[in-house]
Amino acid sequence: MLLQEYTNDFSQLIQQYQLNDEQLRFTGTPEMPIKIALENPFVHPILGITDNQLTNFFVLDEKKDVALYTTNKHAILLRTFSTDQRYQGQGYAKKALQLLPDFTQVNFPTVNEIVLAVNKQNIAAQTLYEKNEFKRLDRIVEGEFGPLYIMSLRLN
Repeated sequence: MLLQEYTNDFSQLIQQYQLNDEQLRFTGTPEMPIKIALENPFVHPILGITDNQLTNFFVLDEKKDVALYTTNKHAILLRTFSTDQRYQGQGYAKKALQLLPDFTQVNFPTVNEIVLAVNKQNIAAQTLYEKNEFKRLDRIVEGEFGPLYIMSLRLN
């Protein structure tokens, strides 16, 4: 798997990306964050690509909403993490999260923490993040679709 920041060269892969209704309860489609990123240089849509197929999509947000979840000025926010429904259960999300710390340190060298907010009802995502070294903080915030746990991964 390769993690790659989105460019227009990947627009066809984005158009083919599929999320089911259960996934859409907790995350959004890639189109809106890509649109936001065009006007905001601190929002970075990231693709997980395996064998020329888009298996995962997420956003790394350097500034826009980071302060909602942490006071750390060197944190980056992981948001809109998803796996194309055709590739769920095959280890691609795990692999993307395993690659994320090195990818972040190379592309955002001042970042020392990755934070995220996960819906309290999204047990599968919480388990995935915990298995990939994210720690649940003692903080819950109210999200659009219910309470969110804040999780953090410290980088070396």
